[in-house]
Amino acid sequence: MCDTCGCSITPANAHLVKAHGKLEHTSEGRASIEVLAGLLHENDHQAGHNREHFERHGVLALNLMSSPGSGKTALLEATIKAIGDELKIAVVEGDLETENDAERIRALGVPAVQITTGQACHLDAHMVHDALHNLDLDDIDILFIENVGNLVCPASFDLGHHINVTLLSVTEGDDKPAKYPVMFRAADLMLLTKSDLLDVLDDFDTAKAERHLRELANPAGVMTLSARRPESLETWFDWLRKVVAARRSGEEMNPRVQPDGAVLHIPG
Repeated sequence: MCDTCGCSITPANAHLVKAHGKLEHTSEGRASIEVLAGLLHENDHQAGHNREHFERHGVLALNLMSSPGSGKTALLEATIKAIGDELKIAVVEGDLETENDAERIRALGVPAVQITTGQACHLDAHMVHDALHNLDLDDIDILFIENVGNLVCPASFDLGHHINVTLLSVTEGDDKPAKYPVMFRAADLMLLTKSDLLDVLDDFDTAKAERHLRELANPAGVMTLSARRPESLETWFDWLRKVVAARRSGEEMNPRVQPDGAVLHIPG
């Protein structure tokens, strides 16, 4: 669990950091809840600064979120191969350890910055800000931020990006939007990935997955695709072209960051 965002605080142990709790104060004497609130406030401030950077340079920033192994990097590889000559792409990769994903992206001739978070289970705005120092924003149309694989915490942190894209692979089960509502309420677009496996998986219902999303009162678009089947990706590519054009025209874009997710990090 994360050592910095407070996600290790659960309903069962929250009493420890509240008033009169055993861990009410940090070792430095500060109120624990105030520390957590301050971290989230500073994150939002930095996110606003990041977004100003992106908008000044005409960059569309997309935050890719999902569980581990849903196919985020494979989707990026397929996207780069198909439209990398049309749109200038860069990638920020987030993982606890290794540069494996960044190396896969660099092998395609695309700039990629790896953030290794250690024990942190999500990226934050400060990490992304540091990564931007290693990129030429004037030479980027789309910055993909591949967040740490996690269906909870990434939804609660604004990185300064414009749009949340949440992936759900057909191997995970069609009830994930119901089980992880904070993540899927944050989705501005939901991608049902690894659809080539639907031929052999008869227990994943794409209509049911979308219904669970709608039950969260989320009107986000839903696409079913597979990085292994290029013809299934055309709708995704068209969507990217459309949102890049909208960003260039000055359309304001802000992600669906979840305030109830922040509540999970700061006990009431």
